[in-house]
Amino acid sequence: MRSRYTAFVVRDAGHLLRTWHPDTRPPSVDFDPALRWKGLDILDTTEGSAFHATGTVTFRAHFTDDGRADSLHEQSRFVRHQGAWVYATAVFVD
Repeated sequence: MRSRYTAFVVRDAGHLLRTWHPDTRPPSVDFDPALRWKGLDILDTTEGSAFHATGTVTFRAHFTDDGRADSLHEQSRFVRHQGAWVYATAVFVD
C-alpha cells in the first residue's frame, strides 16, 4: 500500500500498473496535474500475512486539488498474484 501511495506521489505509472491485478488493471494511469498528495494514514489492516492469500488495507490519503485540501478514505483489497501482493479493488470508498 505504501509503495502504491508513493507511486501516486511521484507519478510512477509503471509501478502502479505492475502492482495492479491483471483482472482489474486499467490500460494506463492518468495523473491529475492539479492534485498533490500530502500524506497517508493506514487506519486498519486485515489478513495479508505470509499465511494469507488476500488482505485489506483501510487508509486515508490526504491531498490538495488546486490548493483545496481533501482526502480519500478507502478500504483496498490486495491478493497474491504469482507470489506478489497486488491491488485488486476498492472494497469501499468514502
